[in-house]
Parts: sequence; structure tokens; C-alpha cells
Amino acid sequence: MRDEDFEGIMQGLREAVSIMKGEADPSTYRVHVPQEVDVKAIRTRMNMTQTAFASRFGFSPSAVKDWEQKRRRPEAAARVLLTVIDKEPQAVLKALGV
Repeated sequence: MRDEDFEGIMQGLREAVSIMKGEADPSTYRVHVPQEVDVKAIRTRMNMTQTAFASRFGFSPSAVKDWEQKRRRPEAAARVLLTVIDKEPQAVLKALGV
């Protein structure tokens, strides 16, 4: 991945988080926050346990378990991050310094 691609993804993620926190006007951005995210499918594609996935990306293991068992739904910002993890995991790992 080129540095320009990475920076574009990170900028989009920062903008999405600002919108979710109410700090930015969503009408000025075109961010799609998915209503549902298949956390188990994302984690399985990455060949990680629930605990390893949670630790790597800053989620609590209990949240990952609850999301996968449909007891809870990730908040909008978490769904955005999970979508980026699904599409560009290396960009997220690079941003996190992993």
C-alpha cells in the first residue's frame, strides 16, 4: 500500500470518528457507517482468536464475544473501525504501530 493510500484511509477514519462524536457536520462528508458488521467473519479471515483480535485492535474480549453472539451491536465508531480493519487491516496495524 502506498503512503498516499494509507493517509487517505486514515483521514477518512478521523473524519468518521469526528462525525460520530458530533464534532463535525455529517452533511459535509460522505461517510457510510454500516448498520451491521460481521465481526466473527472479519476475525476468522484474520485467523485470530477473540482474545487476540480484541487485544490487537483495542477492543475488550467481552465486547468481541458479545458482538459475535449478537448480544450487543458495535457502536457506530466501532463499526467504522471494524470496516476499515476488514478492508485495510495493514493500514490499521500501521496506524496503531503494530
